[in-house]
Amino acid sequence: MECFNEDNFISLCDKLAKKDKDLKTVIKQYGYPPFWSRIPSFATLIHIILEQQVSLASAKAALLKLEAKIGHITPEKVLSLSDEEMKACYFSRQKIIYAKHLALSIVNGELLIEKLIEMDDESLRTEMKKLKGIGDWTVDVFMMMALHRCDCFPTGDIALMKSVKEVKGLDMQTDKEEILLLANGWKPYRTLAAFILWHAYIKKRNLVI
Repeated sequence: MECFNEDNFISLCDKLAKKDKDLKTVIKQYGYPPFWSRIPSFATLIHIILEQQVSLASAKAALLKLEAKIGHITPEKVLSLSDEEMKACYFSRQKIIYAKHLALSIVNGELLIEKLIEMDDESLRTEMKKLKGIGDWTVDVFMMMALHRCDCFPTGDIALMKSVKEVKGLDMQTDKEEILLLANGWKPYRTLAAFILWHAYIKKRNLVI
């Protein structure tokens, strides 16, 4: 359950760069990735749910619309909204269900975010996946961005998979299993490798996030 922080972030990226010339090339070309960080909170989990299968910009627009509507995002405030009000905040029908289920789980005491922080990776994954609409990708992003766990690698992330293929010069038809095998070479710092690869994807396309 090793975590990284702002103090060791660059040195861990350097450690990976020494091991892998392609990651080293990314850092040389684009610099170090940002130290992406989010607060481990209900609002962050809502943000990650909103990011499922849509662009980061669309998810951010929905989050900002929700904040404009209710202010600080809490489970109680989300539960007080009608489905129509949530639709007006750009939530899809599915994501309304997921957000309200998450909010209810917290209000009922079934999910305690403070407890998640203390769990090892596998226990945390098992606990979070009990919730409707939360799968491996959502768990990985929460562990990577909010808890800074060192060794996550979300194969369900389209941008990450594409970036691996580009950086490594792989055939675009390469499957997730092969990429996971390749990513084993970055253990126990696969999260840092993912940050470098996301950074390459963003810079290559001049995306603003």
